Amino acid sequence: MQYNTLAKKISSSQHAPSADGPCSVSIIVKALNEEDGIAKTLESALRAVQVVGGEVILADSFSTDRTVQIARGYPVRIVQLMHPDERCCGVGPQLGYQSARGEFLYLVDGDMQLVDGFLEQALSFMLQHPDLAGVGGRVLEMNLDNPEYQTRNDKWAQAKSGASTRLDCGGLYRRSAIEAVGYFSDRNLHSYEEFDLAARLRTLGWGLWRLPLDAVSHYGHTTQPYRLLWRRWHSGYLWGLGELLRASARGPRQRLRLAFQEIREIRLYAAVLMWWLVLLALLWLPASATVRTGAVTTLLLAPLALMTWRKRSLGRGLYAITAWCFNAAGMVRGLLQKPRFSQPVADSRLLQDASPVQPRPSATTSTTCPESLYAH
Repeated sequence: MQYNTLAKKISSSQHAPSADGPCSVSIIVKALNEEDGIAKTLESALRAVQVVGGEVILADSFSTDRTVQIARGYPVRIVQLMHPDERCCGVGPQLGYQSARGEFLYLVDGDMQLVDGFLEQALSFMLQHPDLAGVGGRVLEMNLDNPEYQTRNDKWAQAKSGASTRLDCGGLYRRSAIEAVGYFSDRNLHSYEEFDLAARLRTLGWGLWRLPLDAVSHYGHTTQPYRLLWRRWHSGYLWGLGELLRASARGPRQRLRLAFQEIREIRLYAAVLMWWLVLLALLWLPASATVRTGAVTTLLLAPLALMTWRKRSLGRGLYAITAWCFNAAGMVRGLLQKPRFSQPVADSRLLQDASPVQPRPSATTSTTCPESLYAH
């Protein structure tokens, strides 16, 4: 379905109440060593399900800190990855999905807190529009000391509501749509699992929508930026784009086309690789050492000068160039990474069960949405 067509269809639709009324939602909190913030995350999720009805699931990727111990103090379902060597971003959503019982699935990270009121608005919107597979909102970045999160915050401030190509940083999904594509997330992916899910859904004609509402507060890592880059390399997170391209190449042609059309990082990191090749070629330039040194120095400093001007900060400019280099190398590494798993199901164990929560009679989900949610 073309996205301008989807936008017109939704914007002109009648806001008819659903005959089914409020539906059960499974809030999946994916976590790995989130002891500092997991209590507030779970509390925000429990407040949300008390309004709409449903359950909260902690999908734990074998945390080694007090994450699970803290979660046991809350009436939530806890499912844990059986094998810690299978950790990756792609396994968390799938782990929670395998244990979920709700008709709708809301995905959130363990370092996020749900904004009160968003879930019921998103659920109401989904009930009125059966062509949508998922609905997301805006993300409030709270850790603005990190250059990466500063950049993300700038992007979220400019993000438009309306038909969306993917739901980064979580969202509310329809179970029937996930069942149609076979699985929630590819556990071979160390990142970009949300784009992979969106591409699979869109290939089957499902739509995605982003509401002009704050959905979650994201606290992110407090690790020093350059140390975080190094950690992401060792965890495999930076390999995700290459892994996505490799996985997309094995699927329908449309998935690979969507990746090249919509992930601008592919073109950016390809340009970085070309930059490296040109630098190497200059070292063999048939000229004097002075000329070669000058050419290499100029080509090295030009991107830094450009990014310093764009970011209005030498520190942010230098970090941007360094991050590009790490990510470009990671893309190549991911392309060379062979898939480890042929089956989507992850081995897991149930550590704690909890009964679904019924919505409060005085706080049931509204069946109509304000006109402002249709803006795009």
